[in-house]
Amino acid sequence: MKKQICMMMAAMMAAAALTGCSGGAKETTAAPTAAKTAAETTQAPAAGEETEAESLAGETMAAQAGESAEILVAAAASLKNAYEDELIPMFQEQYPGVVVKGTYDSSGKLQTQIEEGLEADVFMSAATKQMTALDEEGMIESDTVTNLLENKIVLIVPAGSSAGFEKFEDIEKAESIALGDPASVPAGQYAQEALTSLGIWDKIQDKVSFGTNVTEVLNQVAASSADAGIVYATDAAGMADQVQVVAEAPEGSLGGKVIYPVAVVKNTAHAEEAKNFVEFLKTDEAMKVFEEYGFTKGE
Repeated sequence: MKKQICMMMAAMMAAAALTGCSGGAKETTAAPTAAKTAAETTQAPAAGEETEAESLAGETMAAQAGESAEILVAAAASLKNAYEDELIPMFQEQYPGVVVKGTYDSSGKLQTQIEEGLEADVFMSAATKQMTALDEEGMIESDTVTNLLENKIVLIVPAGSSAGFEKFEDIEKAESIALGDPASVPAGQYAQEALTSLGIWDKIQDKVSFGTNVTEVLNQVAASSADAGIVYATDAAGMADQVQVVAEAPEGSLGGKVIYPVAVVKNTAHAEEAKNFVEFLKTDEAMKVFEEYGFTKGE
């Protein structure tokens, strides 16, 4: 009997031991599983956050790339002051995403540069001749051509000159004369036309120094390197302290008005921005600036 009791007690102790081992095994197995689940849960949001950051970065770069465009305006030299000092800053204030750069020279030179590949977006010449030539060559958006401004051709002498010139025809009395080269400078073409109609052109050829643009002519007279010159009224007004206007080209000496046309260049990479700039130049606000520089509205 005693032996049986001992055997029963031994069996009960063995069963308890097995139960304890079994429970410990379950806990040991569960621990890594829980850790794995927690790790997966932690990793998933991290991956999601990285994707969102990349997306935001991409959107930012795209926005930066799209918020700025640069256009190049090729304009007659006589427009430089009005453009650089007033009009371009005004336009950029209204269109902060657009940067406007200007290149200024004689209209003939600019025409040639555009023909040879200058990537200008807007062209504004000091005569219709150059605009018409580019338009006929298919290099201008024809429906954007606008005869925006009118100017005058004037005879000038150095400030304080004692030459005593009183009328346009008195240029014949000068010992040295500065004119724009008629081959490429509209002011020179207008001067040739007016002086030819007055019967003076051939008489002064041995006294003429030809400038590559109207600014050169203006500077020669201002520096007294020439006794007289023919420029635009607007140029003379811009240096009123250094040159004196004698007279305008006589009525009838020119075949037509001195017109400044503007247009969008065909195949521009920034058509919308270029058209906006041309439309801006037509506004009353812009026209007021032009008038302050001596221009009048074209027809």
